[in-house]
Amino acid sequence: MSHSSAPHDFRAGIDAGLHDTTLRANFRRAMDGLMTKRARQFEDPQEWTRLRALGQEIRQRALSKLPDLLERLEENCTRNGIRVHWAEDVAQANAIILEILQQRGITTVVKGKSMVSEEMHLNAFLGGHGIRALEADLGEYIIQLAGQMPCHIVMPAIHLNKTQIADLFADKLGTSPDGQDAEALTAIAREKLREEFRTAGAGISGVNFPVAETGTLCLIENEGNGRMVTTVPPVHIAVTGIEKVVENLEDVTPLLRLLTRSATGQPITTYVNMISGPRRGADQDGPQEVHLVLIDFGRSRVYADPETRQTLQCIRCAACMNHCPVYVRVGGHAYGGVYPGPIGKILTPQLNGLADYPDHPSASSLCNACVEVCPVKIPIAQMLVRLRNEKAGQGTGAVQDAGSGASRVEDAAWKAWAATYSTPLAYRVASAALTAAGNALPASAPLLKAWTSVRKKPRFAAQSLHRTLKEMGVADE
Repeated sequence: MSHSSAPHDFRAGIDAGLHDTTLRANFRRAMDGLMTKRARQFEDPQEWTRLRALGQEIRQRALSKLPDLLERLEENCTRNGIRVHWAEDVAQANAIILEILQQRGITTVVKGKSMVSEEMHLNAFLGGHGIRALEADLGEYIIQLAGQMPCHIVMPAIHLNKTQIADLFADKLGTSPDGQDAEALTAIAREKLREEFRTAGAGISGVNFPVAETGTLCLIENEGNGRMVTTVPPVHIAVTGIEKVVENLEDVTPLLRLLTRSATGQPITTYVNMISGPRRGADQDGPQEVHLVLIDFGRSRVYADPETRQTLQCIRCAACMNHCPVYVRVGGHAYGGVYPGPIGKILTPQLNGLADYPDHPSASSLCNACVEVCPVKIPIAQMLVRLRNEKAGQGTGAVQDAGSGASRVEDAAWKAWAATYSTPLAYRVASAALTAAGNALPASAPLLKAWTSVRKKPRFAAQSLHRTLKEMGVADE
């Protein structure tokens, strides 16, 4: 897998997010609402405990049988008339979709919401081959007009308020920016998209849960665009990561209860689509062809390690983002990848490599807020520590680019720190030496320039920490 020319500059993204007061206000308002709605859906702690344990069991069971379930999925989808394609990486997935479209002379497609298609940078790829791809989900349509990446995996345009969206529509669509409330803005987008559904040669969608037992593609949504994308155009292409498969239809119900309540605070989404093949016989609607593209793109490597495999339990609800104090303050674009927030901090480095995203595992206080709300009990904090160790070359080496952040100087410093703090005598000697050295250094010394540029030169304690605590009565003699 190829890397970008330089690692993502996460710190620059953080700085930009922290200084964008409008962004922070938009996020604070949105996240407060989402957290409140979710809490109302899980008011019974016993139900929450039972349901998320069931969700974890379903996802872990599916992952434990993943190779067999994928074969069953292909077999049953094929029996239903769905053509199954396998893609090892993004380039192969894009090539498969391009071939399907070019063989049928299709030059325009409409897309439902799909995070995997974002991983593929599918819109740009198709555009480079003369095929126009138009997002049909309202949030995705907004950020496509803005030329941006999603800021959130459920609500991609959550970082924009209605005034900003009205101004964007005025600039790109020629509408009036004045007096546009949310309902009016939605109506504008619906009017623009309606004709596109009718004339597009193909519809492209994601899949929430491919069901191995029946060869069914489960897709949930709130706006109806997903149903339009998958039924009106003559060709439907569904794309999904290989890890999303579940064993049977019985597994879908509890996962839907967890996903919708965790994501948007709804008991169920407006539309639950179960797609089991193309139009047949006397069917009044539906596509003439249905294709399923199953994408690996690093997932097999994540799957191979029993600990990192837990990352693949994710059902893309974004509850971890909504409750993350880091994400809420810096926004999704700071992360630079398709998946922001806590799940992005563990998934993106594993899929794309630690060399490209070196700072992601460290962008957390390990407060465990994400772990507490994850509906399938992914140990995100534990994964972050694992990735930090892998980056430093202290792990098993199973993660891509393991050891890329290793530093002999840092290793030596930590070993010296451990040796010093494990021996009382060494600690007292080091404290005395640092005190003497600190008091002797001039404020203009190179080591102190950054510090003294913003504050007065610090003075080290005149006595050891142990002695100070002893005098306070909180340390033994």
